[in-house]
Amino acid sequence: MGRGKVELKRIENPTNRQVTFSKRRDGLLKKAIELSILCDAEVALLVFSPSGKAYNFSSHDMDRTIRRYRNENGQHKMNSQGVRTIEVWKNEMDEMKKTIDTLEAKHKHLAGEDLSTLGMKELKQLERQLRIGVDRVRSKKWRLLSEHISLLKRNHKTLQEENSILQKKIKIHELLGEADENSGLESSDHATQRLIPDGRPESPLYMNQLGFPGNS
Repeated sequence: MGRGKVELKRIENPTNRQVTFSKRRDGLLKKAIELSILCDAEVALLVFSPSGKAYNFSSHDMDRTIRRYRNENGQHKMNSQGVRTIEVWKNEMDEMKKTIDTLEAKHKHLAGEDLSTLGMKELKQLERQLRIGVDRVRSKKWRLLSEHISLLKRNHKTLQEENSILQKKIKIHELLGEADENSGLESSDHATQRLIPDGRPESPLYMNQLGFPGNS
């Protein structure tokens, strides 16, 4: 058998009414979320319980969506030039002023100013926001420091390698210079031996005749 149709009327039992409210509220919020995701729709849902507690969901900024709704429904028919009515412009300016005032108040609170208007709940929320902000700043700072240290280490390693290459080049240059000097001395000795006949004494007079300085 099919399920019978439920008669829509106020539930008299407070407990049953609260249970039904919770179930239907959760189902409504779920449908709103699905609609915004599946259809890429801008959805804003606002529900007040019988006790006055507010429940809301917004796929975008709630204030912006409400402002857009007011603009769309608050304006009269466009005239031939498509000019909005003065009332619509006034409402939009009022909303912008409220937004500016709210942002300025939040800025003062974050700077530690004008805290006398905040209660314990607001102060705790502000403290949590500041703690999160400080943690993010510290994380960013340490990340930048780590990257800078890594860069310095890489530069230091590069300089060490370049210095090692220069030291090797200097050593090779010195060795080549010594080799050239030794080669010149050996060549002079060989030439002298070729000019002196075998078995003939290397007398000073004979060496002078060959053009070599003799020992006095």
